[in-house]
Amino acid sequence: MGSGSSNQSRRVAVLVVMRTSTVRNRCHGSWSSPCKWAPIRLRKRSPGGPFLRSVRYGRPITESSSPHAVVAFHLEAAGERLKLAEATLDLLRSSEREVQVQLPVERTDGSTSVYTGYRVQHNAARGPFKGGIRFHPDVDLDVVQGLASLMTYKCALVNIPFGGAKGAVRCPAGELDARERGRLARVLTRRLADVIGPERDIPAPDIGTDETTMAHMMDEWSHIVGPTPAVVTGKPLVLGGTYGRRDAVGRGLAQLFSYAADELGVDVEGARIAIQGFGKVGAAAAVAFTRLGCKVVAVSDADTAVLAPGGAFDLIALEEAVARQEPAEALPGDRIARDELLTVPCDVLIPAALGGAIHPGNVADVDCQVILEGANAPVTLSAEQELLERGVRIVPDLLANAGGVIVSYFEWVQNLQHLHWDAGEVDERLGRTMRRAWDELHAAVEHQDGGPRTLREAAYDLGVQRVTQAMALRRAV
Repeated sequence: MGSGSSNQSRRVAVLVVMRTSTVRNRCHGSWSSPCKWAPIRLRKRSPGGPFLRSVRYGRPITESSSPHAVVAFHLEAAGERLKLAEATLDLLRSSEREVQVQLPVERTDGSTSVYTGYRVQHNAARGPFKGGIRFHPDVDLDVVQGLASLMTYKCALVNIPFGGAKGAVRCPAGELDARERGRLARVLTRRLADVIGPERDIPAPDIGTDETTMAHMMDEWSHIVGPTPAVVTGKPLVLGGTYGRRDAVGRGLAQLFSYAADELGVDVEGARIAIQGFGKVGAAAAVAFTRLGCKVVAVSDADTAVLAPGGAFDLIALEEAVARQEPAEALPGDRIARDELLTVPCDVLIPAALGGAIHPGNVADVDCQVILEGANAPVTLSAEQELLERGVRIVPDLLANAGGVIVSYFEWVQNLQHLHWDAGEVDERLGRTMRRAWDELHAAVEHQDGGPRTLREAAYDLGVQRVTQAMALRRAV
C-alpha cells in the first residue's frame, strides 16, 4: 500500500457479494479512481462552518455528535502524537469489512416489515472482532462505523485480545413484540452467518437488545453450524452465560471510581452521583455506587428524571427497582424534566444513555467535578473543550464503560474452555482488570512526553499504540 496524501484521493473500493449481504472490504487494489467510501478526513473549514479551532487540542474540532467523527478526530490527534505513518493511519481510518443486509420480518398481524442491518468489523490485529448489536430506529452506518472503531481501541486499552466490531438494526425496537424481536434476531444471524463465529466475530447485547436476543442468535447459529455457545456473549446463564454480565458496565464504573477517586480529587464516601440513563448500565451503576457509600442524588431515563428524597436514594429501593426492571418514575422523589438531570449539582456525573448527551447547548449548565462516561461518546468535542477549560475531569468511554466487554471476554473464555466461574471470581477478575487499566492510564498521563495530556488523549494513545504494534508484528503495515 502506498502512503501520503496524494494517494489518498486515488483509492478504489472492492465490492464483495456474500449471499444477500453487501460486504465492503478495505479500499485497496488499483489506484486509478476515487474511493466512494473513503474514510473521513477532518479539515479546516471557513469561519462559520462546522469546524472550530480548539485551544486545548490545537486542531480543528467539529460540533458533530457522530461517534465516527469523534473517534476520527481523536485518531488523527493520536496519530500526530505517536508520529504514525500515513499507511498505518489509512488502515485505521477505515474498516476491514462492512456488511449491510436486508432483514424481512413477519409481524404478529401477518404483515412483513423489511429492516436494514449492519455489521462493521474495524480491525482484528489483536484478535477476533468483538462488539454489541443494537436495535434502534435512529442508527445508521456512520454510527456503527464509529462505535466499531471505538471498540478496537477500548479492547486494546484494557488489554483483552479482541478487535473492534459493532452491529445494528435500524428498526422501531420499542414497537416490536417479543416474537418479532426473536424473528429479527434469527434472520440477522442467518444473514451474518458467513462473517461471525467464536473465533471470527462475537456479538453481544447493546441498546435495544438483551440476553434473550443473544439466546435467539446462538440457537439460530447452532442450526447452521452446530452447538457453539461462544458465538455470542451476554447469553442467559442457563445457556452458557456468565455471572455478572448483565450489570458489568455499571459495576465496572463503580470499581473504577473506587480506584481513581483520589487522583480525581473526590472522596468516595458521600460523593454525590447523578446518573443519566436508568437502563441496564445506569440502574446497575446506581446500586453499585450506593453500595460504595456514595449518594445517588438523581437518575433519569427516556421519560423523566427523579431527584432523590433527602439527598440520596435508599439502597433497598434501588435494588428493588433494578430487580423488577422498573423505570425511573417508579422511584420516590421529586420529578424534573429528563434533560435537567445533566444540570443537577453533583460531584460525579455519569451520562449512561446515548451519545452526544452533553453538547454546546447544555454544557454551560453542567455542574460537576468529574464525568464518568457510561455511554459511548456522550460528550461532543466542543463541549469537552469547555469542560476541560473549567477543570472538569473526564474519564473517557474507552475505559469507563469497558466492564461490559471485559466480562464478555470472561464469558467467551469460559465457553471455549468449558469452565464455570462463580460470581465472586468474575467480580474479582473484573476489578483487577479495571484497576490495571486505570494504573496504566494514570501512569501514561503522569509520565508523558511532549506536554500534558488529558485522560482521553492518553487513553487513545495507549489503545492506538497497542493496535499498531500488533499490526506491525503481523506485517499488516
